[in-house]
Amino acid sequence: MQNIMLGSENTVKNKRFPFRLIEQKGQTTNLVIVLPGAGYTTQAPLLHFTTGIFYSKGFDVLHINYGFSREEMAELNAEDFTRNVYHSIEDAIKDKNYSHFYIVAKSIGTIALSGLLHNPVFHHAKAVWLTPLLQRDDVFNSMVNSEQEGLCIIGDRDPCFIEERFELLRKNNNLTLSLIGDGNHALEIEGQPLKSIDILKNVMAEIDRFSEL
Repeated sequence: MQNIMLGSENTVKNKRFPFRLIEQKGQTTNLVIVLPGAGYTTQAPLLHFTTGIFYSKGFDVLHINYGFSREEMAELNAEDFTRNVYHSIEDAIKDKNYSHFYIVAKSIGTIALSGLLHNPVFHHAKAVWLTPLLQRDDVFNSMVNSEQEGLCIIGDRDPCFIEERFELLRKNNNLTLSLIGDGNHALEIEGQPLKSIDILKNVMAEIDRFSEL
């Protein structure tokens, strides 16, 4: 991986989140945007290896590296958050000509993903929902009504897992669903590191299949 571009800008009302654009050696029209969790960064296992999968397939990879204080989390506004994520994406790719998009979102990142999918730029984007916040109506409604192809992976021990809502997602034929037995919000099994590694491998295999061009 090379040609790493870094950037960030902060204003009082609007916030340009730091980003990291990992580019192929040659030009590509393929981009995957990675939206991490609040405390689950792009360097954590699920997103680190997802980055590797997409990069190996010829995608540029854009990490949006937002961070929130406890106070900011308590006052998080979905509309502002999504708008600021989009502005950060704009800043990162303003001189690029991407036409084929994937968006991978983990946890709080699925709030922004829900909004981004309504943007005409991402009308044909494919989405990976990692541990989505199913308790939030905006996230759930976006998923259940999504016209974009998507992959949803969540654990049944995740506090965000709601069985009734998960079952309703099955009605959307655009979604491929994967439920991880005993998986927590990190898609790991508490106190079982080796089994957690097996889950990681299986999740990466699913993302690998879903990311076929």
